[in-house]
Amino acid sequence: MQEMSDTVAETDLLNQAKSLIERATERGITLRLVGGLAIRLLTPELPPRGRTGQDLDFASASATRRQLSEMLFEHGFVPDKNFNALYGNKQLYFAHNSTGLAIDVMIDKLHMCHTLEFADRLTRMPYTLDAVDLLMSKLQIVELNEKDADDCLRLLVTFPLQDTGDPGAIDLRVFRALVGDDWGWWRTVTLNLEKIAALLNGGTRPAIEGGKLNADTQLQTLSEVAEQAPKSRRWKMRARIGEHKRWYDVPEETPH
Repeated sequence: MQEMSDTVAETDLLNQAKSLIERATERGITLRLVGGLAIRLLTPELPPRGRTGQDLDFASASATRRQLSEMLFEHGFVPDKNFNALYGNKQLYFAHNSTGLAIDVMIDKLHMCHTLEFADRLTRMPYTLDAVDLLMSKLQIVELNEKDADDCLRLLVTFPLQDTGDPGAIDLRVFRALVGDDWGWWRTVTLNLEKIAALLNGGTRPAIEGGKLNADTQLQTLSEVAEQAPKSRRWKMRARIGEHKRWYDVPEETPH
């Protein structure tokens, strides 16, 4: 009964997110869902994730930041004025005045352990960020947990790996560019690919039912692409230092 309740709650959140995106699109504002709910929306054939207590996480563009704030306010979402004044160039925060539902909006890029710039791919999918951006937003997490690993696997058993901007695939060109230019990105991603593969092969994390693609094969392919990607001069210089110096940022907990 609890699992059914969780699924209903997640479906309700997805419907709210889609409604906001559609209203934004009508006004010429680019708004796309990110995070676990976005992955759920892109993998409807897989078993529900059954997670509750979520907020809505979106991506948008700096060019329409003001119009987005106005639209959200019209729909009952009150901005955190102090937070938005301090961090509004990269992130906006709102909370609904009656339900308390919170909205986080990343502007042009996602910065956590590494920086993922997605602005030029914002409109490739109708409701979510591109599959490669959703995948990289998880693989850039240094302290990857089982839920993050689960989200990665959901994408990998659903989307083929291709050197193309086809919205039905994970764009290896974006993946290769990130891990080939920045040793820090490369190190975190390769460690996480190994971690996820170990979870699968050790039986700690069972394979997801209903996927079209083999998770182990997908993980192995990504590892090979990361190793074979042409490396920049900057990558090679940083590689000399290796893990003797921290290669990632520690995400800040910014109060709302």
